[in-house]
Amino acid sequence: MKALTVRNIVVGALLLFLALVPVYSQMTGNLFLMTLFTRIVILAIAAVSLNLIMGFGGMVSFGHAAYLGIAGYAVGILAHEGVNSGFVQWPVALLACALFALVTGALSLRTRGVYFIMITLAFAQMIYYVGVSLDRYGADDGLTIYRRSDFGGWINLSNKTVFYYVCFGFLMLTCYLVWRIVNSRFGMVIRGARSNLRRMRAIGFPCFRYQLTCFVIAGVLCGLSGILLANHTDFVSPAVMHWTRSGDLIVMAVLGGMGSVLGPVMGAVALLVLEEWLPHAISVVGQFVTGKPVVAAKEYWALILGPMLLLVVLFARGGIDGLLEKIRRG
Repeated sequence: MKALTVRNIVVGALLLFLALVPVYSQMTGNLFLMTLFTRIVILAIAAVSLNLIMGFGGMVSFGHAAYLGIAGYAVGILAHEGVNSGFVQWPVALLACALFALVTGALSLRTRGVYFIMITLAFAQMIYYVGVSLDRYGADDGLTIYRRSDFGGWINLSNKTVFYYVCFGFLMLTCYLVWRIVNSRFGMVIRGARSNLRRMRAIGFPCFRYQLTCFVIAGVLCGLSGILLANHTDFVSPAVMHWTRSGDLIVMAVLGGMGSVLGPVMGAVALLVLEEWLPHAISVVGQFVTGKPVVAAKEYWALILGPMLLLVVLFARGGIDGLLEKIRRG
């Protein structure tokens, strides 16, 4: 059957695994697994949102993590001031992300190429230093959130299993929304502008408005990830919107496969699992070779991850998703 391709089997197995993580975690008593994959699912939402503008729209933003911080601080500041209702926190956070995306997008989209990358980076760093300067809310030490968003008893986000499935549900909803967008007439204009902006303008499409709308949608979706991340960690700090975090999101999208709806999900799982597993593997191998624990080796796990990513970029164009497609074609 045509549907039973290697790619579809792998994607189906991955989604099934993500759906059953709480069950497996409770059966084995491995609570850390639940914590790890909750973080993975949350950051996968951010990677999918970045892929919407980068993979499908050709807009490479190096400041996408700013929305994680904006939304997180909106939740944290409101909680700090005694407003714990999720019905207030979440809309305020998403609105703040939408306004920031609207302003920065309106300015950034007047540039192209490396200039677009640098201006998005500049805006993100501005927000980062705003967070550092908020002395009332912890400055660079960050802000502890003592109570998760309250929905009046409808949803208990303090329950780890419930919170995981809320995050997983939002991930599936985000993927579906992105799929609908890119396969709509709106999405065709966005993809057309990525391929040949001048020609799209010549035939009468107001590409700036389309791209700006797409930019705002991506910012709001990433803001949703920031809300969930703040509730997950019960903490928010300026570090979450540093440019290196935007780099992590780019790596997730590239590793999984840009221009693929579920590619960033695979990239997020692969990157964060490797990030967690490689230091332990290095320590075990080091102990086997030297006969004693090698603690310092854990600090250099990126020296192994870097070449692995390089091999993916060189020999698996299209990331993991593209590699699976090549296997299907033989």
